This record gives sequence, structure tokens and C-alpha cells, in this order.
Amino acid sequence: MTAFLVVVLFTVVGGLLFVISRYFSLWLQAYVTGTRISLLSLFLMTLRNVNPHLIVQCRVMAVQAGLTSFSTREIEAQYLAGGNVLRVTTALIAAHRAGITLDWNTASAIDLAGRDVLEAVQVSVNPKVINCPDPAAGRGDTLDGVSRDGIQLKVRVRVTVRTNVAQLVGGATEATIVARVGEGIVSAIGACDSYREALADPHIITRRVLTLGLDSQTAFSIVSIDIAEIRVGTNIGAKLRVDQANTDIRIARAAAEKRRAAAVAREQEMVALTRENEAIFVLAEAAIPVAIAELFRTGKLRQPGQNYAFNDRVMPNRSSRNPVLPVRR
Repeated sequence: MTAFLVVVLFTVVGGLLFVISRYFSLWLQAYVTGTRISLLSLFLMTLRNVNPHLIVQCRVMAVQAGLTSFSTREIEAQYLAGGNVLRVTTALIAAHRAGITLDWNTASAIDLAGRDVLEAVQVSVNPKVINCPDPAAGRGDTLDGVSRDGIQLKVRVRVTVRTNVAQLVGGATEATIVARVGEGIVSAIGACDSYREALADPHIITRRVLTLGLDSQTAFSIVSIDIAEIRVGTNIGAKLRVDQANTDIRIARAAAEKRRAAAVAREQEMVALTRENEAIFVLAEAAIPVAIAELFRTGKLRQPGQNYAFNDRVMPNRSSRNPVLPVRR
């Protein structure tokens, strides 16, 4: 029994010596910086598959920067969730020094969502310039709008944005900003009565775009919109009027051709009708001799100079030229 106790005692003492020898430097670093992390906590971090060196480093950085709003447990939870605790801590320190409101829960959520929280804070401190349209998108190098007088204007814009940390989770990305700015630029050009108005004061375009609130529900706040280049394109209005005139000409020609075809068809119908009437007339002429013969045969028609008998009375022939038919009573 005594030997067993001695073995246990030596095991405990050996374990303590091992823990002290392995974690003493970390504990001492945390102690002298005011972090106050115990040796047992460092040992338990290893058992929980947590890197104690990284946790101590993050905690020491936070305490030295004056951030005490989150605990070591929260750093361990972020590490176990697969987050980048070093970048989250660095982002919190940078936000704290820049006077940006950012807590541990928001920063860890941004990190776990797949966004670079440190870059977001850096963009919030140092605004970012976005070219619109984006040359990498392969959609041309200018935004094309048409003023009310039909003249096309080609515009390149630089949009200065900073990160809106409060809407970074769930907010739209740069692509949305580029699309909205492009839509606003085209709409602002279309609202100009003349292209000269936009050329004389390009800021009239940016002022109209800024009043649209294009950064709502996005992860960025628009600082400014600057016209990098503006030039005159083609006369779209004149081209459209020419196309419309050509279309009207083609429509008129088609209508005239339709009327001509209808007239030709009507002419052919009248020719056929004439031929039909001529045939009817010939048939009628052919029936005249037959009718005259029938009258001679029935005695209703006599040769010139003959008398007509009707009701046993003789009627003289009053004309030698035209035969007179008896009148029935």
C-alpha cells in the first residue's frame, strides 16, 4: 500500500513538473501582462485540442490594448469553431484604436461568415476606391447613358467607399455597389435635358446619384462618387429617328404593294366577269333565231305583207318592215 502511494505521489509530482516545465513560460507571460491565466487552464486547453500559445497571444494582445470585454473562453470557442482568432483580435484592436464600435460577437460572426474582418476594419479606416464599371468584369470600360436630346454620353466613375461594420453581416458586396452606381449614372444622364448640361457640370450626375441612397442594405457606406472621364458618344436620337423613318418607308411601300396587288386582283376579276358576261350575251344571241323559228311555227309571226288572224278577224299589216304580233285580250 505504501509503495502504491509512493508511485501515485511520484506520478502526481512528475505530472506537475511536466505541466510547469511546459506551460510555465506561457503562464509567466500572461501573468506579467496582467492576463492572469492559470497553469490549469493552459493544461485544459491542450486537453480540449486548443493551441494555448495562440490563445495566450490573443489574450495578451487584447489586454495590452485595453480590451477586456471578452474572456479566454470566448477566444477558445472561436478557435474550436474554426475561426481565425488572431485576425479577429487584431481587427478588434484596430477598431478600438480607430474609434469604431465593434464587439467580439460581431467580429467573430463576420469571421465565421467567411469575410475578412481585419480587411473590413482597414477599409473602414482607409476608404477603398472602386472603379465603375469594373474592368475585370469584361462589360466595357464606360457607362453609357443617353440624355433627353438623344446624345450618348460615356462615363467612367470612381466610387470611394468605407466598410459599414454594422451591416457587414448580411450586407451586399462590392458588386451590388457597382451595379447600383451604374444604374444611377445612366438614370442621371437620362434626366439631363441636354448633353451639354452634363458636360458643363459633371457633378450634377454625382449629386443625383448620391441622393438615391445606393448604399442601403450593403456592407459599405459611399463616401463620394467622382467622374473620372466623360465624353460624347453617338447621336442615338438621330439614329433612332433614321431607323424609324426607314421603317415607315418600308411600311408605306408594303401598304402600297398591298394596294397594287389588290388592284391587280380586282382587274383580273373584272376581266373574268367581262368574259363571263360576253359568254352570256353570245348565248342570248344564239337563242334569238330559235325563238323566231318557234314563233313562225306557232303562227304568231308572219312574213312581211301577210295579215294576222285572230279570233276569225283579219288585221291588216300596218308596216311592211316590222311585223306586228297579235295582242291577246
